Amino acid sequence: MRSLEQNRMMWANLEDIAQQVVWYGVKLTKDEWKDVLTAALKKQKVVPGIEGGFVVIGARTSKMTVPEMTELIELSTAFGTQQGVKFRAFVDD
Repeated sequence: MRSLEQNRMMWANLEDIAQQVVWYGVKLTKDEWKDVLTAALKKQKVVPGIEGGFVVIGARTSKMTVPEMTELIELSTAFGTQQGVKFRAFVDD
């Protein structure tokens, strides 16, 4: 299973993305960004919602292996970098 350090890094990245990226005019929470990025990593599944619309289903990070979490962290870092995110994890103290 994923490591605690990976879990901390994932949430730090997601927090930075949530604070700094407006996606198609919408500010997403870190939990919503987790859904977006895990869906991209695991090739999203889209299902009809109960009351209309659609629901995008991402993977559960608690079930991810160390290599899968590494992929997710790399994806979030690459995506955030493309969007101009300044990650706290990479800032010199």
